[in-house]
Amino acid sequence: MAATPEQLVTDAHKLFLIVATLAFGWVFYLLAPVLMPFFMAALFAYLGDPIVDRLEERKLSRTLSVSIVFAVLLTVGLLLFLVLIPLLTAQVGALFKRLPEYLGLFQSTTIPWLASLGFPVEIFDVSSIKQNLIDYWASVGQVAGSVFGYMTSSGLAILQWLTNLVLVPVLTFYLLRDWDDIVARFRALLPRRYAKQVIALSLECDDMLAAFIRGQLMVMFALAIIYTIGLSLVGLELALLLGVIAGIVSFVPYLGLIVGIGLSGVAAFFQFHEWLPVIMVVSVFGFAQLIEGVVLTPRFVGERIGLHPVAVLFAVLAGAQLFGFIGVLLALPVAAVVMVLLRHTHKRYLDSELYSTDQEQG
Repeated sequence: MAATPEQLVTDAHKLFLIVATLAFGWVFYLLAPVLMPFFMAALFAYLGDPIVDRLEERKLSRTLSVSIVFAVLLTVGLLLFLVLIPLLTAQVGALFKRLPEYLGLFQSTTIPWLASLGFPVEIFDVSSIKQNLIDYWASVGQVAGSVFGYMTSSGLAILQWLTNLVLVPVLTFYLLRDWDDIVARFRALLPRRYAKQVIALSLECDDMLAAFIRGQLMVMFALAIIYTIGLSLVGLELALLLGVIAGIVSFVPYLGLIVGIGLSGVAAFFQFHEWLPVIMVVSVFGFAQLIEGVVLTPRFVGERIGLHPVAVLFAVLAGAQLFGFIGVLLALPVAAVVMVLLRHTHKRYLDSELYSTDQEQG
């Protein structure tokens, strides 16, 4: 049966959309390094838009609302840069300096215990590991010095860094101020035939992204604070570093708990040489897990994401492989959107004649 003109037009539209999507993805891949400041600005604008909308509901102008939110975001960013990063850097340095001591304790306490259990301890060449760590730390210092020397000697690198530093706040301000207009213009470009369906999908994707980007980031931030305070009360010297690491990896369900207990428990044992601090560390993470399950996740995230932990890990690794750091940032939001699209595709398949025919024949 020959195709009708309407079918040919529809097929042409589908082919055009597929080609356009592939072309856009290829251009995005090529321009990924250049797009970093624009992506960061769009992310900050997306995060701040609901707050701006709420301020507008209180009879404040859009520009004034944006200025308030922008000032808060800028202040938080400066505090993180000026306070948190130096503290983390200092703790990382302290960790590497104490690693030889920790390895010595491991050799004198843990290896004999493992040997008594029949574990093949020959695989642990502590002296070699210790020397490799010392050499690695020295090489890190040399690399850091070389990078700093390159940065100070290369005017182009400094100019690019300063440009991005200024460009992100400027882009964020203008995108945040005109966010509603930008969204409205995109909606106006949609074909009327598909506008209702596309808008419904967009709203569902937005709900999913809001649950993850805004909600999950709040959960990660809160967990990092709880972990850090709890480990500080235990007396761990590396409380801030371990708390931040556990908070960051908590986007994968239970991974923050496992990594946090593992690293913090080992650090507590090597620091205090007793089991009571290790038990206290486990109690800290158990309490944080209770708070996350009862308060944080229901309050900020809810049940709207539903990504399986394996899917989360795959999305992050695939994003890192394809697009590097930008891919890591984009991985889970894109996975959430893909899940929405797959859910709608599955629903359409169940309503299709293909599925109904298969069911009747079965």
